[in-house]
Amino acid sequence: MIAAVKSGSGKTTLTLGLMRALARSGVRVAGAKCGPDYIDPAFHAAACGRPSLNLDTWSMPPEMVAYNAGLVADGAELVIAEGLMGLFDGVPAAPGRTGSSVDVAAAAGWPVLLVHDVGGQSQSAAAIVAGVKSYDPRMRLAGVVLNRVGSSRHERLVRQAVEALGVPVLGSIPRSEAIRLPERHLGLVQAAETAELGAILDAMADHVAAHCDIAGIRAVAAPGTAPGQASDAAAIPPPGGRIAIARDAAFTFLYPHLALGWRAAGAELRFFSPLADEPPPADCDVCWLPGGYPELHAGTLAEAHAFKAGLTAFAATRPVHGECGGYMVLGETLEAADGVTYPMTGLLGLRTSFAKRRMTLGYRAVELLAEAPTGPAGTRLRGHEFHYATILARGDDMPLASVTDAYGSEPKPDGSRRGTVTGTFFHAIARDPAHDHG
Repeated sequence: MIAAVKSGSGKTTLTLGLMRALARSGVRVAGAKCGPDYIDPAFHAAACGRPSLNLDTWSMPPEMVAYNAGLVADGAELVIAEGLMGLFDGVPAAPGRTGSSVDVAAAAGWPVLLVHDVGGQSQSAAAIVAGVKSYDPRMRLAGVVLNRVGSSRHERLVRQAVEALGVPVLGSIPRSEAIRLPERHLGLVQAAETAELGAILDAMADHVAAHCDIAGIRAVAAPGTAPGQASDAAAIPPPGGRIAIARDAAFTFLYPHLALGWRAAGAELRFFSPLADEPPPADCDVCWLPGGYPELHAGTLAEAHAFKAGLTAFAATRPVHGECGGYMVLGETLEAADGVTYPMTGLLGLRTSFAKRRMTLGYRAVELLAEAPTGPAGTRLRGHEFHYATILARGDDMPLASVTDAYGSEPKPDGSRRGTVTGTFFHAIARDPAHDHG
């Protein structure tokens, strides 16, 4: 696992550079992402050439984490998991269920490679490494990669201090702004939209290979714990035998573990593009509009008349569900950042705006108040919400769910439902079998 003591330390650059360098050399390398982030796994897949899965110890029960970790490792010679935030950062929860990177490392049995930003410090870096090494006895610190090293003298001072702890220094990366990924308001730009992504990944691989001991990093890897058994209790069952899923630059995000699970359960996934004015395939049982960036394509969606008519016809007889960006498209209007308001599908009464931006971020514990593609009424789900849209109005639709956060907030009604159409701002990750009323 690639981890750090804080965000912005260089985890993504080291992770992608290692993945790409190893894959180029013929190693069967697989990726995983700690936590609910939905952007990084697509970059992992581009770097590795195979799917990357999320492993989240707050949303997923332990047996689901273990099973998904086993899926990641199946057929791979080496797994590289990217941590989130700081290694020990999580939410208040039972031991092992905090959502932290260290929980995943402990559950999967993966040693930690710490990437440490040594800007503005020298020997003091060793004190931080010593703290990381001893803070949680469940974890094994396998080595350190120094990042943003200023000079050869700086590198020598830090290396000597860290190696005196018995921790190998397996890389020393100088300051560089040349290999940064482009960013947008939800973090990195989506992998599929990144211009010259292959060249960027190759530059990262060259940079990491030039400054890290890749053979040494491979040598400190260790076998993970035995894969867990599949648990249907926590899986979100396929919402239909044949699922129409919107997929294009406006609808980029569906958790990889959901798609894999639905296929494994026998469902057929049929993709269509609203931006290309395609309606959902008429021979499907259910339509799913994932999250993404509809606000950047609101004008095109507003003019996608075949898509709108086809979705309306579909919803007359079959379920349609939208998450986050998909939820906004199911609403009446979407106000873009420039203040222009565009008509959406009008299947729900929701009106949203990006002209009045407010970040909403965090875990969600959910109980469905009515049947939806994510489960029958009473189903408990765990998931995540991350967006900058504000709600101008919900119309007279009924709420879909009762929602709380990871800090014990009072339950509040959320989401929308009207006939066969449902939508939420939260992304469902797993069922919560310990509290399921479904």
